[in-house]
Amino acid sequence: MPRLELNPNFTDPDAFYAALTELHRERSEAESERINARLILLLANHVGDQQVLEEALAIAGQAASSPGEQRAGE
Repeated sequence: MPRLELNPNFTDPDAFYAALTELHRERSEAESERINARLILLLANHVGDQQVLEEALAIAGQAASSPGEQRAGE
């Protein structure tokens, strides 16, 4: 069963962060929310595996409800 990759796996995290922040620059909150939703769906489609996606949803949900706690895998 595939598992969600929780270890750093970016080839260039700074470049990704810069591109992501640039994408949102001068956008309204509503536009940014739509961009984020589309990005999530595009990346979820790329992952494709339902179990991996559900694991990601569970971890994201935990982080959203308890911001001071450590994320799974850390």
